[in-house]
Amino acid sequence: MTAIEHASQILDTMLGYLGFNVRIDLVEDAEGQLLQVHTDEGSKLIGKHGSTMEDIQYLVNRVLQRHLPDAPRIRVDIDYYRAMKEEKMVNDARESGERVRLTGKSETLPPLNSYHRRLIHNLFVNDAEVQSISLDGNARFKRIQIRKRRP
Repeated sequence: MTAIEHASQILDTMLGYLGFNVRIDLVEDAEGQLLQVHTDEGSKLIGKHGSTMEDIQYLVNRVLQRHLPDAPRIRVDIDYYRAMKEEKMVNDARESGERVRLTGKSETLPPLNSYHRRLIHNLFVNDAEVQSISLDGNARFKRIQIRKRRP
């Protein structure tokens, strides 16, 4: 059994004990392995701003690591909430980049976790005019400033 299959079994068991009827798809994409959960009660599993979904992901990975210490980190998405949120975040950052390109005035994004910061930094890594810089020192959630590249 592969790590993602094992993680799917862990997630299905966990949600079954909680009384949720779900279907789980195993997805392999450029970002790694993902468990896509389909359910009629998605809002309960997603929680406020995705917090419950993040907690579920954390628990699945903790249990998986206990059984398979070398297992890769598995992402959990519920009814495409994570995918839609990340797509909106990247589109907002792209729009900020265009405004910076036109006006020359820097813009600062709201605090983001390391995974989301990486998505934004990758968006501007090869941009000749605009760059992204992480702010806030050692904070867990850092802001990103989008600004013109300095010559």
